[in-house]
Amino acid sequence: MGATLHVSRRDHVMLLEIADPATRNALGGDKFFRAIEEAIRIANDDMDIRVVIVTGQGEAFSSGGNVREMHGRKGMFGGTPEQIAEQYRTGIQRIPMAFWKLDVPAIAAVNGAAIGAGCDLACMCDIRIASERAVFAESFVKVGIVAGDGGSWLLPRAIGHSRAAEMAFTGDTIDAATAREIGLVSRVVPHDELMTAAFELAGRIAANPPHALRWNKRLLRESQIARLDTVLEMAAAYQALAHRTEDHTEAVTALLEKRRPVFKGR
Repeated sequence: MGATLHVSRRDHVMLLEIADPATRNALGGDKFFRAIEEAIRIANDDMDIRVVIVTGQGEAFSSGGNVREMHGRKGMFGGTPEQIAEQYRTGIQRIPMAFWKLDVPAIAAVNGAAIGAGCDLACMCDIRIASERAVFAESFVKVGIVAGDGGSWLLPRAIGHSRAAEMAFTGDTIDAATAREIGLVSRVVPHDELMTAAFELAGRIAANPPHALRWNKRLLRESQIARLDTVLEMAAAYQALAHRTEDHTEAVTALLEKRRPVFKGR
């Protein structure tokens, strides 16, 4: 069956909730992958959506791959080596590719265990905040495999090569306090306050002009792989566009008039 993705809206924020209590929100199933892709397409197309929050229902954020299916060589874990490789490409790898294309700032609200691909899913988001109950593990080596969902690319960009290597080579689980110490999350909050904190942060982000948010995200994303001169050229182009938006005029006017701006995405 695979996980279900619950999608909802609150003001300018889209909430994505992973739900599969039987597997502690394991990531799998074509329906789930399509739901992720569709939610991100909607967020990109709707200028009224300014932030995406990703979380899990129940006690876990995501347990990653379905270990029972792994053991039984079912689903994307079954078949010849060639078939398994193709099933990864057309299956779980659709998630990092979809998030790479997301123009809207994304927050991972890590409510519990983020294990394997669940840890990597959190790293696909721009900002990670954690419940005090959250734990993280880049645990693929513990089951004798590698991070087939892009973790070897994602995790070092979140916490640096040395710490990412330690997590990947040991497969050890770290608690929320350690995750904050190494920069995997920016904040740890009491469990019952996690979603309040996530929406409060999302609200502070969403208070800004939507075009400027998206252009800033694109620049940060491109800066991970591009040369300085390339990013400067992109910044000049986006800056030229930004200076001619109505929202820029409104922001400057509101600042001078000492009032709260009203942005319309134009």
